[in-house]
Amino acid sequence: MHMTETETTRYTADVVALTPDGNVLLIERDWEPFEGAWALPGGHQDEGETSRMAAARELLEETGVRVDPDQLREIGTWNQPGRDPRGRYSTDAYLAVVPAGTQIVAGDDARTARWWPLDALPQRLAFDHADILRAALSQAPPTATRTPEQEPTR
Repeated sequence: MHMTETETTRYTADVVALTPDGNVLLIERDWEPFEGAWALPGGHQDEGETSRMAAARELLEETGVRVDPDQLREIGTWNQPGRDPRGRYSTDAYLAVVPAGTQIVAGDDARTARWWPLDALPQRLAFDHADILRAALSQAPPTATRTPEQEPTR
């Protein structure tokens, strides 16, 4: 009988944090892979932690933004082989709608964190985060994806 080596899957969670005025929160990664690239806040699940809990914890650690895990809306799971150069990763992604003007403080493995207008995003996001962001925007409530040009006229 031939035995094959089983690939270990690591579990992570990412957060698409949007404001009602059309901004998304991104972090600049402080180490490889993708050092210096912009990414969604997120990271590894700790032992005994659900992906929803991990998403809220990572958002707080990397950006200083506090959300109730129960208020996070699940976007989906990304687990395609090759999505991370370090090995097999499965990430659950969540959507958080946070008030415009929410203060952010970069921490943990984020070099910097900032709000980006949805109509002026960086050229390239780390990993498959552009796909996750697109999926989030397709599911987000309209008030969370309105850019200033789309504001209703009075």
